[in-house]
Amino acid sequence: MLDFSKNYFELFGLPVGFVVDAGELASRYRELQRVVHPDRYANGSDHERRVSMQAATRINEAFQVLKEPIGRGRYLLSLHGIDIDADKDTTTDAAFLMQQLELREELESARSQADPYRALGDLMARIIASQKRLTGQLALQLEAGTAEQLELARETLRKMQFLQKLRDEAEQLEAELDEEAL
Repeated sequence: MLDFSKNYFELFGLPVGFVVDAGELASRYRELQRVVHPDRYANGSDHERRVSMQAATRINEAFQVLKEPIGRGRYLLSLHGIDIDADKDTTTDAAFLMQQLELREELESARSQADPYRALGDLMARIIASQKRLTGQLALQLEAGTAEQLELARETLRKMQFLQKLRDEAEQLEAELDEEAL
């Protein structure tokens, strides 16, 4: 049914690397789900139903990891024996941390601006631009694959995590503004 010893890339029949064709990933995800979906094994043995459920869970987990740059980057580092604890592993780049404090202050003050949507939109545009820049750096670092570049990739991922959290908070504020406008 499914070879559980394969890494996520192998599971989807994709080359191991940071750059992933999102359409191909989604297509293979649907194909794999059709093959292992628990409904196909509803009349099977307990063992077949259990393996089907485990396979579907593994495919879902792999898809969630591979579809997002941060998850994919973390996973690639883990394949190189480098683990990142998202809650404890943080950047030590003082300039970046100072920039994050400034962006957070800007986010906090956005609600009180004359045009909070514009302030939030400007902030989001800068966050997205930074995310794209870091994603490009991460791709190059992971592609190089040297110990030095992998350590730089780890630092880049730390920064990407900060930006993603900030972006999530900005999107949450936008949703709150939308609700208040109703």
